[in-house]
Amino acid sequence: MSNPSTPSVPLDPVAAYDVVAPDFHCLVSACRPYLDGVDRLILANLPLGATTLLDIGAGDARRAHGIAQAAGIAGPVLLEPSHGMRQASFTPQGYLNLRAEQLNLLTGKFDIILCLWNVFGHILPEAARLEALRQIKRLLTPNGRLFLDVNHRYNARRYGWRNTLARFLYDTLRANERNGDVVAAWNLGGRETRVRGHVFTDKELQKLIRAAGLAIDHRFVVDYTTGQLCPHPTQGNLLYIIRADAV
Repeated sequence: MSNPSTPSVPLDPVAAYDVVAPDFHCLVSACRPYLDGVDRLILANLPLGATTLLDIGAGDARRAHGIAQAAGIAGPVLLEPSHGMRQASFTPQGYLNLRAEQLNLLTGKFDIILCLWNVFGHILPEAARLEALRQIKRLLTPNGRLFLDVNHRYNARRYGWRNTLARFLYDTLRANERNGDVVAAWNLGGRETRVRGHVFTDKELQKLIRAAGLAIDHRFVVDYTTGQLCPHPTQGNLLYIIRADAV
């Protein structure tokens, strides 16, 4: 167990999930309203006739299987590089031991691609995020959709107005692709686990999505505590429904 007075060293995301895997269900329970709110929006916006599903960063696979079952899809494909998370899953079926940065190794086409709960923020640096989106475009069917939700850097309801305004001013005066790089701390199982990640602005996401040859169908703002839809971006995290750009 780490000394509470000494911050633990930030880990690579895969290593971090290996550590928290036995207690991952506690993290899910704490965020259940948000996760359920996002899942409801996904199920309400699935492409018609979808028969295939890929989940990037599938964790214990419960969300992917729940969405697949509701959509009538058998055998979802689950990308999960964390051995601990695969071991914590209720099923060994469908897993591929690949990181999002290795999507170039994947073949096939998918009607639904999930990249949820800021999994996209664990892809570092920005060039790797852009390449991941380009690979996702390659993997989408013509009518396919990517469902992507991220932690919003300007979510004042979660981070507070003072921190949000400071972030906005810093981004305005000293724009840099690494401004959103953060270290998150999870306190689970009596220990602190710190993990490197990235939190996003809407402008940043839109730029990456366009550069990858993708287009946004819808953007939703979801309150991180209640899971309810919000009218203004400063009130929640961002969920995007994305398609391959026909142009």
